[in-house]
Amino acid sequence: MGAFSGSPRANRFLQLDYLYTPSNDVAADARLFTEVIGGRLAFAVEGMDARVAMIELTDGPPHILLTDHLEGERSIYIYRVDDLSKAVAALKKRGLKDERRLEIPMGPCSSFVLPTGHRIALYEASRPDVIQHFLGRKDF
Repeated sequence: MGAFSGSPRANRFLQLDYLYTPSNDVAADARLFTEVIGGRLAFAVEGMDARVAMIELTDGPPHILLTDHLEGERSIYIYRVDDLSKAVAALKKRGLKDERRLEIPMGPCSSFVLPTGHRIALYEASRPDVIQHFLGRKDF
């Protein structure tokens, strides 16, 4: 495994909850995912100079989050974990660097860009009910 070593299960990733996806036109992309692909628009919110729409293609995760404020071309895979500090420590022990800490509505989050350019984030669902606040909202 090269620079990455240790038990892959040490992270204790619980589930891939979201595909955080850059979009040049969130409203148009949301229409494509709903009207053409057949997904359900869970919400479309606008605030703080950003638009975010959540599309549900299945009854359960992962859900697609389309946003116009995410830089780059690749989606970020957002995984829920039980203990963010332990999961991040496990990734760092196996060689990941340059952690970026942020808060997402559901709780604290840490993101990494892998050496190949793939992006992952881990979050601890300390505010699991906050998503209910956004469901059904359609700002655009």
